[in-house]
Amino acid sequence: MALTPVEIRHLTPHRTTFRGYNVAATDTLLEEIAASFEDVWRERADLADKVEQLETDLVRYRELETLLRTTLVSAEQASAHTRDQARREAELILSEAHAEAREIQRRALAENDRLEQ
Repeated sequence: MALTPVEIRHLTPHRTTFRGYNVAATDTLLEEIAASFEDVWRERADLADKVEQLETDLVRYRELETLLRTTLVSAEQASAHTRDQARREAELILSEAHAEAREIQRRALAENDRLEQ
């Protein structure tokens, strides 16, 4: 039987008339208190183990969070680099295409002038 602190405070050992407390009743009461105290200590130990496990998990999750943040930043940087590189390549291709179009146009005009003469 688990006793609460309030119950323990309000327990009264059985008195005998001449010798003080009833030994058997007092021993029973002390056994109940000891059992209750053991339950509390066992629960406390279990909770301490759980806290330790949760703290270990928390450290692991914080490390994982740091890794994920680092990975995300790296991915964002790689994406920005790839996007910039693709933009530069597209601008180069477009510039070359414009130059080639101007050259074709220049040749066509030259050919047209040659044919008109």
